[in-house]
Amino acid sequence: MRILRIIIIKEFLQIFRNRMMLPIIFVMPFVQLILLSYAATLEIRNVDLYVVDYDQSPASRELIDHFRAAGRFRIVGYSMNSQDATDALIRNEAKMALYIPRQFGRDLIRTGGGPGSGTGAGAGSGSGSSRQAVAGAPVQVVLDAVDGYTAGIAWQYAVAIIGRYNESLQPAGLATGFSAGLADGSTTGLSAGSSAGLASGGPDRPPRIAVEYSHWYNPELDFKLYMVPGILVLLVTLIGGFLSGMNIVREREIGTMEQINVTPVRKSQFIAGKLMPFWILGLIELSFGLVVAWLLFDVPMTGSLVLIYVAAGIYLMGILGMGLLVSTLTDTQQQAMFITWFFFVVFILLSGLFTPIDSMPGWAQTLTWFNPVAWFIDIMRRVLLAGAGAADIAGPLLVMIAFAAGMILLSVRRYRKSVS
Repeated sequence: MRILRIIIIKEFLQIFRNRMMLPIIFVMPFVQLILLSYAATLEIRNVDLYVVDYDQSPASRELIDHFRAAGRFRIVGYSMNSQDATDALIRNEAKMALYIPRQFGRDLIRTGGGPGSGTGAGAGSGSGSSRQAVAGAPVQVVLDAVDGYTAGIAWQYAVAIIGRYNESLQPAGLATGFSAGLADGSTTGLSAGSSAGLASGGPDRPPRIAVEYSHWYNPELDFKLYMVPGILVLLVTLIGGFLSGMNIVREREIGTMEQINVTPVRKSQFIAGKLMPFWILGLIELSFGLVVAWLLFDVPMTGSLVLIYVAAGIYLMGILGMGLLVSTLTDTQQQAMFITWFFFVVFILLSGLFTPIDSMPGWAQTLTWFNPVAWFIDIMRRVLLAGAGAADIAGPLLVMIAFAAGMILLSVRRYRKSVS
């Protein structure tokens, strides 16, 4: 134990004497946590909208005001010429165009129905459209679908906004028909009726199914609450993996490895002394990150923090073991950095941090079973946000234990072969 304590003290002194390493350990992770938590979001806001209003009536202006007030669209231009909207889509100055036809307001009053909508999606630099005639006053939405995800979400926003505007026009007790034209020319019908219509059972008042919903664990659908736990895992992974991966290589480069080999230090003591300081620093990094997440982003600490630290300790042993294995396979710090970065990029992209694992192809979902980052992100989110207990995360914990044991055994075996 005395020799192990001396090695750990030596490693800490070596870390704190390196002025380049201190900012990497203590400053960079928190800057990245703050920046990534605000920037890395899949929420769609400020969709650039170009409005072509042929009607110029109070009804059309009210519909435009509904889009403006929703907070999801940013109106970048008005025109009475459809070619102007097309040019804006081609030049990437707008992502969506709203076409309001002539006599829109008159049709609303004459038919007593709400606006319907048609939509089209374009690929490449152009956009396509499909107008679907509906009862009431039709409007048309054209989307630039180069980014299919953004186009799909923007279309859902547009449908919801037009639907709300439609409902605001109807007197109490009347049903409103709403039809949406899709890119392939098919239609979907949404029917909304009032509870009064259901009670009276009139022939022209279809029954209404009222859907009430609540969001568990993240009631306000704040995307930062979903991202921050994953970003914490990412920062702990990068710090632990890179620093441990370059540690033994650095000893070899500066020529101290040979001096250590002639000492009575056993290899188990040497490896434990090399990994323990970074294991402690990783837990300290996680602690600071949790405090920042709680104070700055209001991330709820619903579950047990003890369980978080147990899982983090196991996870760090696996990541540090992987770094140690890389350091025994390389001769320079540059080689160690490149190999570590290669594996970590794959781990991060397949971790579910930015894209849901369920949306990945089958072969990619299979690879995530061997991805410790994905398992630890899952544990962090479930424990912090949903209050999961030990029994709920037993599966991911067992996978991480197996990963940690495998990495430590492989690195120890490789270290004996290369250094003995």
